[in-house]
Formats: sequence, C-alpha cells, structure tokens
Amino acid sequence: MPTTMQETASIAEQLRALVRLQLIDTRIDQLEKLRGDLPEEIQDLEDEKAGLQTRLEKYKREAKEHEVERRRARLDIEEAETLIKRYEEQQLHVRNNREYDALTKEIEAQRQRIEVAKARLEELERLEQERVVTQKEAEERLQELEALLAAKRAELQGVLEDTKQEMEELLAKRAEAEQAVDPRYLRAYKRLRMRFRDGRAVVPLERGAAAGYTVPPQQQVEIRQRKRIIACEQTGRIIVDSELFHEVSQELGFANEGNGIA
Repeated sequence: MPTTMQETASIAEQLRALVRLQLIDTRIDQLEKLRGDLPEEIQDLEDEKAGLQTRLEKYKREAKEHEVERRRARLDIEEAETLIKRYEEQQLHVRNNREYDALTKEIEAQRQRIEVAKARLEELERLEQERVVTQKEAEERLQELEALLAAKRAELQGVLEDTKQEMEELLAKRAEAEQAVDPRYLRAYKRLRMRFRDGRAVVPLERGAAAGYTVPPQQQVEIRQRKRIIACEQTGRIIVDSELFHEVSQELGFANEGNGIA
C-alpha cells in the first residue's frame, strides 16, 4: 500500500523527535561523564572507611579484653603465691609423711598455676604490642581516608553545582521530548540506549556510513528522504540524515556540538 502524505509527515516528525531525544540524552551523558569515576571512588573510600571503623572497634574491644585477662592472671599469681606460703607453713606442722606429700602436691599445683599465668601474661603482652601497632596504622589510614573523602566530595559537589542548572533544563526538555515519540519507537530507542555503551540509539548518516558501518546506496537515498525509519543492518541503530541532526541541534542550541554525537 502506498504511503500517504499524512503518514510520511508523521514519520518525518518521529525522526525529528527521535533525533531531539538523542541529542538531549547525549548532552546529559556528557554532563554525567564530567563526574568521571568520582561517585565510584567515593563509594570505594566510604566502604574502606566503614571497614576500618569496624576494625578499630574490634581493636578497642580486644584492648579491654586483654586488660581483663591481665588482671585475672595477676590475681592468679597473687593467690597462688599466698597459697604456696600457707602450704609451706603447714608443712612445718604436719604429723606424717602423707600429709607432707599432699601439701607438696598442692604447692606444685600452685607453682604450675603461676607458670601458666606468667606465660599468659607474656602472650598478652605480645598481642597487645601487635594490637597497638595495627591500631595505629588503621587510625592513620582512617585519617587519610577522611581527608581523601572530603576532597573527592568537594570535587564532585563542584561539578554538580557547575552543571546543575543545565542538567535541570535538559531533564525538563527530555521529558517533553519523550512525549513526542511514539511509544513503539520509544521502547526501541530505550532498548538500543541500554545496548550500547555510548548510548547512541539514533546515529547520523555521514559520508555513506553510520556508526562506522557502510550503508547501501539505496538505503542512503531513503534515509535522506525521511519517509521511513531505517535501522542499521549490523547494529540495529536508527539511522537518520545528518542534516536533520544539524537542524535539531540548532533548534536546541547545540550548534557548536556538530551533530551532537560524541
């Protein structure tokens, strides 16, 4: 069935609407790229900071636990020494060898108790020295992270403030531009945007090619006529006359950006 003039006009309008939406999205992408990797870098630093804070809390708990164990070990030593002194005094007044031997065993048990407590004190001292070193390193790293985070956040805030007004205007234009695109084409456009890293769903025909792929001569003619929506056979992207990109770019005030596609 031949295409009516009304249908042709509608297609031309849809092509213009798609180009407009693409140009706006491309500019939004460019503004977002100004942030670079700052959001990800900030998140990584915040994650590391949270991990360090958890470790520091653990070190503080360990310090308290070590102090409790040291007091317990010292008390064991004091108690054992008191008992040894008592048992030795009792040995002076025993009436037979059996009582003497029993007290000797008690004395030996308390001496072993002292050795165990002293060994534990030495182990706790070693652990405490290691904890002090690692805690100091963690505290120093935490200070570095806080300084880095402050700098990165300030840098990101500066970028956001510099682009805030333009971004708000673009988002308003984008909402309006979406309304002008037929829902079928809009769904296809969004799928294509998600498929390609550069976000280019609509590309211009330039010097017989689009997005790096050669376009057959007959298709080139049809693209320039703007009577059909034509997709690239290799990529599926929508191909539009480069002159249309230029026209819409002028309308949007993107005249200095060529066809608006990076």
